[in-house]
Amino acid sequence: MSPFWRTVLALAVLAILAALLFWLDPVVWYDWIKALHVIAVISWMAGMLYLPRLFVYHAGAGPGNERSEMLKLMERRLLRAIINPAMTATWVLRLWLGWRGYGFAAGWLHAKLALVLVLSALHGLFSRAVRQLAEDRHLHDARFWRIVNEMVTLLMVGIVLLVVLKPF
Repeated sequence: MSPFWRTVLALAVLAILAALLFWLDPVVWYDWIKALHVIAVISWMAGMLYLPRLFVYHAGAGPGNERSEMLKLMERRLLRAIINPAMTATWVLRLWLGWRGYGFAAGWLHAKLALVLVLSALHGLFSRAVRQLAEDRHLHDARFWRIVNEMVTLLMVGIVLLVVLKPF
């Protein structure tokens, strides 16, 4: 399946799950949904912090050797089995919580969503990098991936501060 169609499929799954959750509107489950959202966020962040580290190692491994092949497998499995599902769950649950809890009216929530959009764009960059590295195309060096890893950390810190402090 091409990357375009995978993206379309992922967005369709996201839309269907979100529509289902909005249609069911399980208000009595609010705390459970919030807990599941936190679990999904932790899983997404764990993967988003680990994957660029794998890219650092991959950049140093060079193409076509046993270490490179092992890293390709690890990157693909991490992305498909953990990061993608966790991001989908994070978005679906957050959209429902934002609508149910705040009606999307809180200023801090708008700022948080903007940061999460940037984080989602980095997720897209990581997905593309996994495909490129699987084809032995190394477009970035280890230094680039170290910097990107710090960007993920900074976004995470900003998001947590907005959620906990709700400054506006």
